[in-house]
Amino acid sequence: MRMKRRIIDAFFEGQSINAYELFGAQKEFEKKEGYRFTTWAPNAKSIQVIGSFNDWSCEDNRMEIIDKRGVWSVFIPGVKAGDIYKYRVEQATGLKTDKMDPFGFYSELRPNTASIVVDRTYTKWSDESWLKNRDKNFDRPVNIYELHLGAWKKKEEEVVNYKRIAKDLIQYAKDNNYTHIELMPLNEHPFDGSWGYQASSYFAATSRYGSVDELKYLINECHKAKIGVLFDFVPVHFVMDNFALNKFDGTHMFEYSNDADAYSEWGTANFDLWKEEVRSFLMSAAAYWLDQFHVDGLRMDAISNAIYWQGNKDRGENEGGLAFIRRMNFKLSQAFKGVMLIAEDSTDYPNVTKSTLDGGLGFDYKWDLGWMNDTLNYLKMDPIYREYHHNDITFSMAYFYSERFILPFSHDEVVHGKATIVNKMWGLYEDKFRQVRMLYTYMYTHPGKKLNFMGNEIGQFREFDENQENDWFLLDYPMHDSFHTFIKNLGKIYKSYSALYDNDYDYRCFEWIDADNKNENLFSFMRKSEDTTLIVILNMSPNTYEGHWFGVNEEGYYKEILNSEQDIYSGCNLVNPKAVRAKKKLVNFKPYYISLDVAPFAGIILEHKNKKKK
Repeated sequence: MRMKRRIIDAFFEGQSINAYELFGAQKEFEKKEGYRFTTWAPNAKSIQVIGSFNDWSCEDNRMEIIDKRGVWSVFIPGVKAGDIYKYRVEQATGLKTDKMDPFGFYSELRPNTASIVVDRTYTKWSDESWLKNRDKNFDRPVNIYELHLGAWKKKEEEVVNYKRIAKDLIQYAKDNNYTHIELMPLNEHPFDGSWGYQASSYFAATSRYGSVDELKYLINECHKAKIGVLFDFVPVHFVMDNFALNKFDGTHMFEYSNDADAYSEWGTANFDLWKEEVRSFLMSAAAYWLDQFHVDGLRMDAISNAIYWQGNKDRGENEGGLAFIRRMNFKLSQAFKGVMLIAEDSTDYPNVTKSTLDGGLGFDYKWDLGWMNDTLNYLKMDPIYREYHHNDITFSMAYFYSERFILPFSHDEVVHGKATIVNKMWGLYEDKFRQVRMLYTYMYTHPGKKLNFMGNEIGQFREFDENQENDWFLLDYPMHDSFHTFIKNLGKIYKSYSALYDNDYDYRCFEWIDADNKNENLFSFMRKSEDTTLIVILNMSPNTYEGHWFGVNEEGYYKEILNSEQDIYSGCNLVNPKAVRAKKKLVNFKPYYISLDVAPFAGIILEHKNKKKK
């Protein structure tokens, strides 16, 4: 009872990250085995638990107030895992409404909406070593494969299942040199077309793909294969459907009381991030996935809408939202060592990845949406105009070290008529593939961690649709198959060379060779580690440059380890097959230079072994 009191007090103080240990349906033994149901509804007049165990009758199982601040609870003997239930809430207005449990751990498959009792005990975890050794990966390779679990790969009419998909998904991630998978929201949601970003239940793994234990099996198998698992988490807004959180007790319980703030641009309700109970609810939901499912990180969606009112900078900062973010990130980082907290934030708000102890928001990483937008806009345009937009490519390095960035080509960029990544490229079919190979060379050699959405790696032209699997048949076509091979090899190079990930956020490990060659649309730079320097050449023009000079810092040999125009990638095969020896002459303000042949739209990486320092 003392532990319950501590959780309740912390919940109302906005300090709880383990409210799921008290609220919801908890297995207990009070003379008889059963489940205790506990919820928060400060303005409800009465609440009954109705379900399959009492023929959906409200004659019995009336909840009692156990805390005058609005905590209701009842123990029901004989209830067992798998039983279905709802709360019949007599709201402040006198209206009686059936609601799913805000703290429910599982629910019926849509369109049904009742909560389902779950025994949360899971005895098959075998990832202790993984959990002990994981960290935030600041100086490790992070190559994330983002996917929608229900649309990645389907077998005939078979329904996608957490457990059945595990083997194929894990093998694919390993074969393609991904270090992590990121799953679009798996919290319960009523509408498939929301992809999970409009949640109805924050503690329930969606029943679309199987049971709670089957999802835990998938994550455990990923860890055994040394693949990290990231979840999308939505701490800003929730669905308006009457069966869920919306006006749960008849009042604005979870949402803002002011209509101008309560409703979002997506037709959902915004969480009242100033309310301490809401803060505890959301922090506990985030911690639930990290604790109960061993998830390795959370990508927080739409953080701009927590930083500013309705995400609008002109309306000013949402101080309550900022305080919530700082508190959540501080508590999660303290409780779960090595877990990655990632912000999807489209604003220029400063210090997003700075420690909360130093006044920052406390995220570990932020998506670099500026880099993504500038780069794709540049490559959409006809090359004859690119010289006038040269800074679109160079600008990212002017601000890169202000945050710890992840470079994303996410699901957001391949939907709603935006065109897929390959289809955004200027030109016809072959030119598009030349440029997209060069684009990914740029992405994997630019400082920052990497994220790529499913389908991008096979050059998919059809935009993402949650009802269709990836167009795997494209791999029967040579151009798509060779592009897939290119992405695999690029990922292997990324993981193999510490110059591409170690000290990623140290400005001394990146150096421009020539950032100003706008007339030729050529970009060149170095990525440096203690023993190796990688030279990166990016030709963003359709021109061929033979014997082009590039300045380097050291004499010796420079060996081409990747050329996007090699014939195995369906390129023109204008490559530099032999190691190139640097010659002494001041070029690009460097004491030596190398001479290279550069094909149209080529992306080139060369390796140089550094001299040992005395």
